Amino acid sequence: MSNGNGSGAVRVEVLDPERFSRAYIPGPPPQWRPYRKGRSLAIALALFVVTLLSSLATGAQFAAAYANNQTISLDDFFRFYGAIVTAPRLLLPGIPFALTLLGILLAHELGHWFACRYHRIQASYPYFIPAPTLIGTLGAFIKIRSPIRDRRALFDVGLSGPVVGFILAIPALAIGVWYAKIIPGVQSGAPLLFGDPLLQRILEHLLRPGIPARDFLLHPIGRAAWAGLFATALNLLPAGQLDGGHILYSVMSHRHRQITVALALSMVPLYIVYRWQGWLLWCVLLLALGFRHPPLLDTWRPLDRKRLMWAGIALLIFLLCFMPAPIAEGPHAS
Repeated sequence: MSNGNGSGAVRVEVLDPERFSRAYIPGPPPQWRPYRKGRSLAIALALFVVTLLSSLATGAQFAAAYANNQTISLDDFFRFYGAIVTAPRLLLPGIPFALTLLGILLAHELGHWFACRYHRIQASYPYFIPAPTLIGTLGAFIKIRSPIRDRRALFDVGLSGPVVGFILAIPALAIGVWYAKIIPGVQSGAPLLFGDPLLQRILEHLLRPGIPARDFLLHPIGRAAWAGLFATALNLLPAGQLDGGHILYSVMSHRHRQITVALALSMVPLYIVYRWQGWLLWCVLLLALGFRHPPLLDTWRPLDRKRLMWAGIALLIFLLCFMPAPIAEGPHAS
């Protein structure tokens, strides 16, 4: 995820995008307040180490469940955190999951970072967010610290992360499907049900044809790839300052606010139908963060055909990754 321009840092006035459809400020980009790179790197490294530990804990549980031919439960999940305090060696089986997931997320953020470097946009190092969740993290983000000049630069920054992360997730998911255990009905009696993105269904059909989805027990590497696809789908939501919001603003800035509001409100019926509480959280987050997108310095320069084609590819990636019910309680949930 790329976090957009902060407030109060630009020392020039930008034409109000609500009153003017085009705005251009000639000359070099305005100077933003400098930040301490050494301190930024230290914080980024510290957060990465803590996220590595939380991802190892999650991965170790998926590895244990895979070895025992069963799925994980929330009760086992939280009990495990107490066990690793006295036995840290229990984290070791989580290495394949953790390295795969953090590799995908890091590739995503470095895609943003290098796009910023290419367009001479000042950006922070990637910051990971550790959390004792079912994927071991709340993701990662970079902080953009200088204005973005035009639509093409904004588009490249928004698109680069999801594309790079998605490309890395494909072989990881293929490995997870190839080494998945086939256990009749293993998902039918699971306390937690994980949604199947379209890409996973396609790979299951190609690599393990004729096997029902309910019989697959993904290898932990595949579950890490699943988490990467989940993060990619959320980031590509065309709203706010998410990656998808940046892409939307670069393609049709005049519709950005309306689409953001409509998408946020559409998450309420999504929750009602699929009962994933995360949709309510995302609805609140999008409404709370507001609908305005930081204006560009130059809105005259349009996107070229190549970037418009990539906008269509971004939509395809979103459809391949999206799950209306990412995680749900199974029939035997405690």
